[in-house]
Amino acid sequence: MDLLLILTYTALCTVVFKVFRIPLTKWTVPTAVLGGIALIGALLIVMNYNHPYSKNAREIFFSVPVIPAVAGLVVEVDAVANQPMREGDILFRIDPVPYQARVAEIEAALQSAEIDLQRAQELVRRQAGNKRDVDLATAQVGSLKAQLASANYDLEHTEVRAPADGMVTQLALQPGTMAVTLPLRPTMVFIPNQQRMIAGSFWQNSLQRMQPGYKAEVILDGVPGHVFSGRVSRVLPALAEGDMQSSGNLVAASQLAVHGQAIAVIELDENLDDYLLPRGVQGKIAIISDHDPLHVSLIRRILLRMMGWLNYVFPIK
Repeated sequence: MDLLLILTYTALCTVVFKVFRIPLTKWTVPTAVLGGIALIGALLIVMNYNHPYSKNAREIFFSVPVIPAVAGLVVEVDAVANQPMREGDILFRIDPVPYQARVAEIEAALQSAEIDLQRAQELVRRQAGNKRDVDLATAQVGSLKAQLASANYDLEHTEVRAPADGMVTQLALQPGTMAVTLPLRPTMVFIPNQQRMIAGSFWQNSLQRMQPGYKAEVILDGVPGHVFSGRVSRVLPALAEGDMQSSGNLVAASQLAVHGQAIAVIELDENLDDYLLPRGVQGKIAIISDHDPLHVSLIRRILLRMMGWLNYVFPIK
């Protein structure tokens, strides 16, 4: 963006020298150069501080790793990649036979325990039995009912369902795969429907001009020449570079030397779905703060649009 400002000034000087036929002398050329340095330097200082700019902007979204509650052989995959799904739709099915057998086994044991309980109660009623036998039979029935509830839970979760409205993408799961409950081996990635937002990294000297509610403009590489308007939703309250955790190791001085950048989240006024953009697209952000003593926000807007036009040819970082 700074290069665009310099090129614009150079083009204006060239036009002025040509139109007014100003001779190129040892006075005119240095005057134009020094004047440009002073003018552009002042504009850059005021503009960069009051209207922060990020060349590292990207849409952020959240995904859910699908990890089954039970392990088993995948017998059917119902999910279709990149197709909308409703909450509760079946993603895939795990072979239910072992879990059905477990439920049947516990049901049979429960039925037998209930019969034993009835017999023990009848004997006590006739004063021919021991009350302790009733207590033991009651405890056995209660234990089997709890086991049955757990077994039914496992059987129900052999059908793995969508956790929310959304879609599955990059689907690789196939029947015959052994699904496990390990968190490091998800079977697929589910992307819930969510509000689309853009995040950008900014130098920390711009933090006083990055308040929630300030206007923002965003250009995306995938939509050349178009400027998306929006507002600063929030500035994340912590920087990863300052994160320290209990590990038994001392903090190295090199960790403190890393210059972290603040992250601001922008909510757009337009819906990115209208532009057929995949999630995670990249672009650039300019924040238009309320502090504009020299009205340089216009220059920031113009330069951002010029960079958006360059996206027709190639994106510039």
